[in-house]
Amino acid sequence: MDASPYEPARCSGLRLLLEHFSRIKDKRSPEGVAHMLNEVLLVCVCATIAECDSFEAISDWGRAHLDFLKRFLPFHGGVPSGRWLNIMMNRIDPDLFAACFMDWVRACWPEPLDAIAIDGKSLRRSHDRPRGRAALHLVSAFATNRRLVLGQEAVDDKTNETTAIPVLLEKLAAGRSLEGAVVTIDAIACNPQIAQSIRAVGADYLLAVKGNQPTLQADIEAAFEAAGKGQVEVDVDLDKGHGRIETRTVSALRQVDWLDGDRRFPGEVRFVDARAIVRVEARTELKDRSRFDTRYYITSCARSATALGQIIRGHWGIENTLHWTLDVTFQEDIFGCGISQPQLHYPGAIRPGADEPRRIGSARWGEQDNNIRYRPTADRWRSIG
Repeated sequence: MDASPYEPARCSGLRLLLEHFSRIKDKRSPEGVAHMLNEVLLVCVCATIAECDSFEAISDWGRAHLDFLKRFLPFHGGVPSGRWLNIMMNRIDPDLFAACFMDWVRACWPEPLDAIAIDGKSLRRSHDRPRGRAALHLVSAFATNRRLVLGQEAVDDKTNETTAIPVLLEKLAAGRSLEGAVVTIDAIACNPQIAQSIRAVGADYLLAVKGNQPTLQADIEAAFEAAGKGQVEVDVDLDKGHGRIETRTVSALRQVDWLDGDRRFPGEVRFVDARAIVRVEARTELKDRSRFDTRYYITSCARSATALGQIIRGHWGIENTLHWTLDVTFQEDIFGCGISQPQLHYPGAIRPGADEPRRIGSARWGEQDNNIRYRPTADRWRSIG
């Protein structure tokens, strides 16, 4: 009898992946099991990294790269069908899967993260009106310097992002992903509780201040108006491209003792460890007009005005890079009716290209026909397999 082609591979990222996934136990009876759980997890993760966005495509990828997969696990029963993969993956606890996957991502990228942007995004067609289910809304944590999705948390239908953000922060803190980083969030999270949660895990916060905190915004505006020139650190950045010239003036004022002193009335907003308030004045010159915009922030970070400006601008990477890619490349808003909980996004991402972040998995997982859309992809798989 010929020897099995399975040979244990040397320690690698995928071998490390299998070690982390070993925490997920297979509840099936071992008799008659043709496809082991670790084999299913391995082929799903590898195929998703290889741009497969449905279970049928994952199954096709696995068959085309079976020799590669056998370097890590035996695959005596081959690669299961897409429908079988769908059934099996829906039996796995999504929270446990997310925890294992996030641990693997952190093990593969152990370097400290500089800035982490948190923002939410709705999957427009994930609603199920006959069953009264609203569209799924996910809050993502995105490492802007690594272009890495660290984790996600679904927002309950009857709440908003402020309830999901602390849960996401707690999960990230469990793996020490936040230590020493600056967490940036839009104005919806500009409240003392979120700031306290960020500081409690060893990170700094940089929160946008808008109309939802009118008193704080008015105080910050007045503080900049009353400050002398020697008290404000200023950095000017000029950017030209895409048919426009943009001048951004970042001003940082560090005399913020009044934020933590005796307040004018009980219950007024207090931000723990606030070290600076920031004003960003942007002037955008277009072909036929100019546009002006002023934004305010509060932060516990003691970095320079130049560094703060870079972090603020990097925050929009979660919109311009991550969310744009999900909408355009993954077409996330087009697919998604009737998504079940285990079919949510894998937390974690890699960066295969200079400008395209990749998330491991997508909400577009579901049954799709093996139509002409996948034929060029399958041909490319075979040519490189």
